[in-house]
Amino acid sequence: MCGIAGIVSFSEAGNITLERIEEATKCIALRGPDGQGIFRHKNVALGHRRLAVIDTSAAANQPMHDESGRYTIIFNGEFFNFKEHREFLKSKGVALRTESDTEVLLYLYILEGAECLKRVNGFFSFAIYDSEKQTVFLARDRMGIKPLLYYMDDEKFLFASEMKSLMAMGIPRELDYASLLQYLQFYYIPAPGSIFKNVRKLLPGTYAVLDTTDKNSFRAEKYYSVPKLETGSHFKGTYEDAQKELFKLMEGSVERRLISDVPLGTFLSGGIDSSVVTALAALHKPNIKTFSIGFKDNAFYDETGFAEAVARKCKTDHSAFRLTKDDLFANLHSVLEYLDEPFADSSALPVHILSMHTRRHVTVALSGDGADEIFGGYNKHFAEMLVQKFSSSAALLKFSLPLFQKLPLSRSNKYANKIRQAQRFIKGASLPTDERYLFWASFNETGDVLSWIQKENHYHPAVAEFERRKKEFFGELNFTGSMNDIFYADTQLVLPNDMLTKVDLMSMANSLEVRVPFLDYEVVNFAFSLPETFKIDSSRGKKIVRDTFRNLLPQEVYSRGKKGFEVPLLDWFREELKAMITEDLLSDEMLERQGIFEKSAIKNILQRLYSSSPGDAPLQVWALIVFQYWWKKYLGTEGS
Repeated sequence: MCGIAGIVSFSEAGNITLERIEEATKCIALRGPDGQGIFRHKNVALGHRRLAVIDTSAAANQPMHDESGRYTIIFNGEFFNFKEHREFLKSKGVALRTESDTEVLLYLYILEGAECLKRVNGFFSFAIYDSEKQTVFLARDRMGIKPLLYYMDDEKFLFASEMKSLMAMGIPRELDYASLLQYLQFYYIPAPGSIFKNVRKLLPGTYAVLDTTDKNSFRAEKYYSVPKLETGSHFKGTYEDAQKELFKLMEGSVERRLISDVPLGTFLSGGIDSSVVTALAALHKPNIKTFSIGFKDNAFYDETGFAEAVARKCKTDHSAFRLTKDDLFANLHSVLEYLDEPFADSSALPVHILSMHTRRHVTVALSGDGADEIFGGYNKHFAEMLVQKFSSSAALLKFSLPLFQKLPLSRSNKYANKIRQAQRFIKGASLPTDERYLFWASFNETGDVLSWIQKENHYHPAVAEFERRKKEFFGELNFTGSMNDIFYADTQLVLPNDMLTKVDLMSMANSLEVRVPFLDYEVVNFAFSLPETFKIDSSRGKKIVRDTFRNLLPQEVYSRGKKGFEVPLLDWFREELKAMITEDLLSDEMLERQGIFEKSAIKNILQRLYSSSPGDAPLQVWALIVFQYWWKKYLGTEGS
């Protein structure tokens, strides 16, 4: 796991930017603390930060060149099945000098070009420079596990693993208001957009080619798409056959992801997904290290007992880190400081802390991420299934909406939160499928988001682009009414832009590599070949995952509900963070100086925050202060 950065200059003015490659590479040092490499040739500069995992010798340092010196690669990620392709390369007469996956990938590209991507089972973003053809080839993994951002103008083309590298290269810091609207709706910014105008994210399963002598030559092409059931292959066997196939595929995926030349373990929350990964890993790596976090202040969210039950059954070397609210708060500033683009999923905080503690013991961890999206594990999936199957009941609930609206709402109170969820279900149930998906995938409705922004010159163009992006996204989804459509939509929106972004950011902030066996493309392809009834029914989600691995896991894991974790935002906003909110980040003075938000709208949110029925105000305030902290650092006086 590493970090990459690159510059292509098209002019004398662009050549000045080439001098910034070292600074751009240094600022992502946490992604690769084990070494830095810089390569310069004519109008191209490449930078690499290394986290040594496979072949830790100096021979595997990057940028890496082929024997002739014509090709140079910078690679962020892992190529899990590289050993079988070493033998293929040897049969072609290639003399490999290292034991690294990077060198195998480089020579596969030399032999096959973009077609080599079909051979790679792994997660990655990488660039290969061909000094003879004067081209740069970029690629991102199938599911979007690893990030790749880029920027281009008449003078230069820039790319990097993180926005902070692009800023170090001198990109214009011009706020993209359409992206801001998306952020306020989802609490993240969906690819290919970014918080800055003209900075794009390469989409998952996409490669791009640039002629370094022609700024107009950039082209991007998809090499992989998650297969939709109506266009992909259908699983022909029984439910029992499907269980056997899932076990085989997941065991193979986990076994591939155990390859490492440094200490390795697993995240173990005590939920089904991480427990499955841990149990399969323990079959191949006895006494594997496992890690979980618990919460001393809130027994309802403390799942360490379930994790310990799995650890006992699987005979792992388990460590549980039990935190207080003070421990969480102590790490808040670190998370805000690391973000170089607004990202308001508050669960990033416990992921950051888990990664920090885990990194003290291992360099690589396997996680259960991705199972919810492809096998149907979220509350919204269950809600969608209920709407589709029991529409008359949904209509009856809709009739009760006025009563529910009069009841107190809060995420911090268990019972009030149930009422809030019921209201949300009733409202969503009355919408068409695509609008319902957007409603349940969003944290705020479009009308609310628009009311928060000042109606200045940027407003109407931003709204038009915001609506265009929404129309484009749902046009590509083409909902047919199947639950598999909902799962597919999650792989395009929530999974790469929220869940995977969160894990990448917080693990890399701690120089920890996290691998995700459920997102092996063979597992994903199989999941989308299954009928929805194999995955979700009226009583449970992730049905086939639960049934397939039942014999490997303790019964306690199956008797628990899905809890997730709530960061105590409301308590902080009313106590420790109150001054920062009211006197600084969301003060009238700050809002006036900034000129982005409507003061009256923000005032209304804060009034709800401090009322007896805060509803979603804590999350809204969190999203606002994450943005304000970012704006102040990068666009305000501190960042200018």
